[in-house]
Amino acid sequence: MHTADGGSLACLDTARHQRLAAQLADMISGAATIRVSLDDPRQSWPHPHTIAKDAAGRTIDLNRTTARVAARWILRVWPALDWNRAHTFDLAKATLVRSDLAAGRGR
Repeated sequence: MHTADGGSLACLDTARHQRLAAQLADMISGAATIRVSLDDPRQSWPHPHTIAKDAAGRTIDLNRTTARVAARWILRVWPALDWNRAHTFDLAKATLVRSDLAAGRGR
């Protein structure tokens, strides 16, 4: 499928993902990946949970507002995914994969 200016919807999605990655990298200095799910262990109901990691895999401390904003931005770009399963957004590649698949564990 193509847009009115001749571009494809896939190109628009790629550009959107790249913009999101750039915005999140600016917001969370040093972040390489951001893991998002709706299973915040501190809540008894579905609630966004965010873990940012640097390139070495070390967790980056996030304040509550930054964690919520990052999660909401990612959730809004991919609203149809099953967010009961965690997904990891790779900022360098601007790609999102289910976290258990990203870790190589399969299903």
